[in-house]
Amino acid sequence: MNSAPLPIEPIGAADLAAVLALNNEHAAELSWLEPERLSGLLGEAFHARRIGSVEAFLITFDQDAAYDSPNFLWFRQRYPRFVYVDRVAVAVSARGRGHARRLYQDLFARAMQAGHTLVTCEVNAEPPNPASDAFHAALGFREVGTAAIHGGSKTVRYYEKPLTG
Repeated sequence: MNSAPLPIEPIGAADLAAVLALNNEHAAELSWLEPERLSGLLGEAFHARRIGSVEAFLITFDQDAAYDSPNFLWFRQRYPRFVYVDRVAVAVSARGRGHARRLYQDLFARAMQAGHTLVTCEVNAEPPNPASDAFHAALGFREVGTAAIHGGSKTVRYYEKPLTG
């Protein structure tokens, strides 16, 4: 039985509990969120989408967001205009279905439509996340820097992907 892929839809108020739960299941990679913080992030987001009943989600910001993440600020200090992928998560039960790739492709189209030419993100180096490194490399991201954050408890690699029409 081959069914059509689940639609990519905006994250709405009815999705908050499921997004929060999926985010916090991946807190080591994404950072823990409280409900108020998630609502604030979504209010600032450039592009926030989910697949299905939150089998996967993606939250991004552009350079104008009021956001205090050290990773976002690293890019803001270096690039005048960009879209930053703050968090993307796929439920364990939904892995291997191409959800993350589809969310990124949707983001690339939306970013280009808005006149952006650069998408950025970070991936943990310590603790390591080799699957994410490989995924981003396959999408055409390249490393542009590193940093130790949260008092040195985490080290990240910064990536960028130029967008071309």
